[in-house]
Amino acid sequence: MTDWLWARSRAARMGGALIGSSLIALAIATPAFAQAADPAPAEEAAEEPVDIVVTGSRIQRRDAETVGPLLTLTADDISKSGTASPGELLQRLPSAGVSLNSNGTQGTSYGAASINLRYLGGGEGSGNRVLVLVDGHRWVDAVGQRGFRDFVDLNTIPMGMIDGVEVLKDGASAIYGADAIAGVVNIKTIQPFDGIRGSIRAATTDKGDGEEYTAILNVGKRVGRASFILSGSYFKSQPILTSARDLTTLSLVPVTTPGTSPNGLYILPGLANNAYFGTAAGFGSSASPIAFNGGAGYGAGSLADNSYHVASLPGDFYNTQAQGIYSTGPSERYGIYGRFGYEVTDDINFHVEGLYNRRKSNQLFSPVLLDIGGTAGTVRGFSIPNGHAYNPFGTANGVPVANALAFAANSAFRIRKVMSDVGNRDNRQDVETVRIAAGLDGGFELFGNRWSWDMFGSYAKNKINSIALNGINYDNLFLGLGSPAACAAVAGCVPVNLFGPMTEQQAAFIRFTTRESNYTELWNASVNATGSLFALPAGDVALAVGYEYRRNKGVDNPDPIANAAPTYLNGSLYTKTTAQTRTATSGSYDLHEVYGELSIPLLKDSALGKALDLSLAARYSDYSTVGGKATFKAGAGYRPFDGLLIRGTYAQGFRAPSILELYQGARQTSFHGTDPCNGGAAANAGKPGCAGVPAGYNQINYNLNGLIPGVISGNTALKPETSDSISVGVAITPLSGLSLTVDYYKIKIKDAIAAQSATQILQLCALRSGVFCDLVKRDASTGAILELLQGAQNLNSISTDGVDATLRYDFRTDIGKFGAVLDASYLGSFRTVSPDPATGATIIDDRAGKGDQPRSTYPRWKGQASLSWAGEAVDAVLRARYIGKTTDIVNTVKNARTSAVTYIDAEMGFDVEDGRARFGIGVNNLFDRAPPASYANAPINYDIYTYDARGRFLYARFSVKM
Repeated sequence: MTDWLWARSRAARMGGALIGSSLIALAIATPAFAQAADPAPAEEAAEEPVDIVVTGSRIQRRDAETVGPLLTLTADDISKSGTASPGELLQRLPSAGVSLNSNGTQGTSYGAASINLRYLGGGEGSGNRVLVLVDGHRWVDAVGQRGFRDFVDLNTIPMGMIDGVEVLKDGASAIYGADAIAGVVNIKTIQPFDGIRGSIRAATTDKGDGEEYTAILNVGKRVGRASFILSGSYFKSQPILTSARDLTTLSLVPVTTPGTSPNGLYILPGLANNAYFGTAAGFGSSASPIAFNGGAGYGAGSLADNSYHVASLPGDFYNTQAQGIYSTGPSERYGIYGRFGYEVTDDINFHVEGLYNRRKSNQLFSPVLLDIGGTAGTVRGFSIPNGHAYNPFGTANGVPVANALAFAANSAFRIRKVMSDVGNRDNRQDVETVRIAAGLDGGFELFGNRWSWDMFGSYAKNKINSIALNGINYDNLFLGLGSPAACAAVAGCVPVNLFGPMTEQQAAFIRFTTRESNYTELWNASVNATGSLFALPAGDVALAVGYEYRRNKGVDNPDPIANAAPTYLNGSLYTKTTAQTRTATSGSYDLHEVYGELSIPLLKDSALGKALDLSLAARYSDYSTVGGKATFKAGAGYRPFDGLLIRGTYAQGFRAPSILELYQGARQTSFHGTDPCNGGAAANAGKPGCAGVPAGYNQINYNLNGLIPGVISGNTALKPETSDSISVGVAITPLSGLSLTVDYYKIKIKDAIAAQSATQILQLCALRSGVFCDLVKRDASTGAILELLQGAQNLNSISTDGVDATLRYDFRTDIGKFGAVLDASYLGSFRTVSPDPATGATIIDDRAGKGDQPRSTYPRWKGQASLSWAGEAVDAVLRARYIGKTTDIVNTVKNARTSAVTYIDAEMGFDVEDGRARFGIGVNNLFDRAPPASYANAPINYDIYTYDARGRFLYARFSVKM
């Protein structure tokens, strides 16, 4: 990789700003770069122009104004943004959709962070249609608690090694290869320097939780032809409980029937109207389940029933949402990055770099919600004999044999209970990332012009070891509830009490810890060359060519015990534990790619305009899985006169199915979703797929808070998806410091690889019945969803369009420099078109303006604004971030919309020792705005991948340069 690929020059900032619109200034204290039309200060004008490469092109040039919409963030921007990671900063951009973040307890983040541009990432905000590069090269894929991923986890990149970020917001598959359909994020690393740079940051909410601590230390040294860089980064955050915020304390879904609690809900046939126990008619029946009164034990003999009562509201209401659950989970990361560079000759440079990053994170959930029985319950086939030690209605509790009750496997007994005696479920991740890379670069003469070349190779591995504490071993529970003789015959078996409080010995016997691991690997090698072919009247025709080889691999090792068949329970129907099972996965693919890019100047200072430049690119990719594909890109920039640039691009995209999409082993999961058959068949007469569902049925009464059990699996029959994208825009700079950029984009993905959401699948089943209901398995007696199948498939298409606009004004006064920015993004449409097997027609789902599905908020308007001031030794900024309104699902609790929200941030900084040190203090969410309430996102009640529930967040930062 040549030095120009990392060049940090004022020319780069000026060129990047003109093409890229000044989005970053919305999140920084001082404007980071100027429009190219601005006159340079005298000391800058004297500098020798530097050839650069910016994201979106591989051609070195001094004028990069013809590439697509580009956003540039500098290290200074990041440090003054009020954020602690590039992921947090990038997710604030108006062009960013739902993305994984630290709000992982109610979702699938598990400590990872993604960037999802244009909402085009895969399910759950994964960002798998955004290409993330580091110094122009690919980064290894993410891992996760439930298998590896197919996107980059930004938390595997230490903050200290980052010198800046460039975001290209149009398709670039022809330039960078697959996955660049929605755009490209290029993270630029720190460059050779002499000295020490360090910073520390501490932050907390005004409620005293969610504390964050960050430290960075970079050391650089040049010695003759050699240069050394060593960077260390550390980050730690503390949790925030759901009970600590009003919005997240209690689910918006109203409780209409007694729910499960540690006191249990019991359906016990034979107990109703029992003369010996003196119970009333219906006592302990399915219509009148009973709950334990509480206390240390239950009454003996005929008094056993006095320890239970018919469950009713409000007395038996229990809020699982407030029982020690993390709204934001804790995380700890540390990383070390080193780089050694050496000028082998005047024309050849060598560098080698290494990285180690480690993350530890965890999420705390409510205890297991047990639901077992004989012929009732979610997991069936259990039995409790009349001689069981903890059967309050059995002989061990003083009941005569003639009156003792047993609950057989062929009877409809059912026990539901929050297993607080076992403990809160706790998922913990230990993620290690290792990367080694080396490169050569240099120059040579060809066609009478200076050319540059580079060679690069890297190996990276991302691995996770994870555990999930405090699950339940159904096999052991089966033994502990069953025959005393059978239990005694198994070493370590302990009779289990589900009718009252457990002992620690009992809890330990049925407690299960899931242990699993997975990893991804990336081998990457490339060769590139760029230079001028010949001269035209308007300038040189430049060419870039290259070859790239890549091999991706993923291996998933699920827990062998969790995935084993039960020994005692009916293994053909149920799993051995409460852990989500999945089959092991191992898959890989490799590919060879060649590309070429041309930059052709057609006009310069002519009667027809100041400049007209054409950019052309083509790439051919040959995958071992899906074969070969060629993609093309064309762009043009026309400047009729100073102060106006008209630009446009057309790009073809290509994305082969990932290892995850192809080979992912079938795994159990729990979906958030709303069952359209709630209320039963009678209440949904117009929905044929609800036939047979009993009256009064409500999914919220099953599983934990109505979560829908399901299975996700890969699909080896997937085809590649392709895309066409266009962007057309203008950049207007009527006077120094004032600029307006407006860009329209439209992207259409054909044969799109996607999976329909659980809610979509349920709606299709309810409204259309037939083949759609093959994906939904219900309990015939209760209507409860037992399993929902979701798998990746090639849908007909996904298309989206919208407009980005930025208005910026920078000016100087006697009291300092001011900067004002207003940036907005409008989402015109986001349509998914999928086939309808029932009719042969298509189903169109337009998500723009909607938020009626869990973790899927698509506001039409998003924006940021900032007003900054920089004096001689003091600077300040006021920032605003706007997320527009969306729809919500129709409900009886609130109106069917999610309100717009505006967050206000402020920061002030003070320079010390002539700028060698800086102290900054700030507050995010100054007015303590809570996320807008969303019924669709119950029980957490807001979209965790779009909003932030921390509230007012205070921070202080100190940095030094020596």
